Amino acid sequence: MARLRYQAHFMPPKQLRDVLNRAWGADWRKSFKSFNVRPIAAASIGQVHRATLKDGRDVSIKVQYPGIARSIDSDVANVATLVRMSGLLPQSFDLAPYIQEARSQLHEETDYEREGQYMRCFADLLQGDEAFKIPEFYADWSTPEVLTMSFLEGRPIEAVSDATSEERNRVSEALVNLTLREVFEFGMMQSDPNFANYRYNPSNGKIGLLDFGAARALQPSAIDGYVDLLRAGLLEDGAALRKAAIQLKLIEGDGPFDDRILGMIRSVFEAILSANEFDFSDLTLSHRLNKESMALVEVGYIPPQVPMDVLYLQRKIGGMFLLATRLNASLPVKMLLEKYVI
Repeated sequence: MARLRYQAHFMPPKQLRDVLNRAWGADWRKSFKSFNVRPIAAASIGQVHRATLKDGRDVSIKVQYPGIARSIDSDVANVATLVRMSGLLPQSFDLAPYIQEARSQLHEETDYEREGQYMRCFADLLQGDEAFKIPEFYADWSTPEVLTMSFLEGRPIEAVSDATSEERNRVSEALVNLTLREVFEFGMMQSDPNFANYRYNPSNGKIGLLDFGAARALQPSAIDGYVDLLRAGLLEDGAALRKAAIQLKLIEGDGPFDDRILGMIRSVFEAILSANEFDFSDLTLSHRLNKESMALVEVGYIPPQVPMDVLYLQRKIGGMFLLATRLNASLPVKMLLEKYVI
């Protein structure tokens, strides 16, 4: 999977030149001191090249594959058909709202000017935060299909797993705290926790934040719902926990599986509250939740349709959990949460 994130198929040089000619005009090479036609990364929507402008700027240039935006609707429809045919989901599960949301998000991700504006926005929000480095967006060399930004030195974030425990914990805590700030301070979130979106520079310890295509503003109702849920869980208030779970549509309120879902939520808070630091390398909680999830599927549980912002929040939280687990971190999760919800 790590190789796939950086070594997907890429455009031949002629096709790349045609795309850039359309974006910048045929004489664009005159403005560059160097341009590496072999991408330094290639993924599903575009590929990234390193170059140096004659004005001295060392840049990364994300170039969108031609026609990718036009293919989204049909590609997503094909995926939906395959999911339905696979039998992975119950027949009564309404997939349509999720397919529409996936289609909308992918269209947003193909608008590189939108991504550039979010990049600037996060750079402003994190100005002065020594833990992070965000590329500078260069609007003069960007279009909806070509995104140009300053080049950031760094290694894959997973490389931190070879560092000391202090460094692993520092990096993990910075990323978890950033997620909490995104939700409870900024009201906007980079919703894709793909490990490839984070880089680590061992020379200065900074965490590079890349790819803001999936950044989005959050609905206040979702933020308020999570404040209520987290506060109730940390205070071990069962009645408030149930109310918040209903508010977020995690449970129905009178559903046959509500108590089991609440039990899974409580088990997460029990693990957080059981020690000053949560040990992400201990997979007991993960195995327990996976076992209970499979048991629910086997007895015919169909998840209720939840607000889309709740799904994005769950994805980001789950991604941070996986990353902290990958880095074998131990973090004061209870203290980090209390800062924002108590």
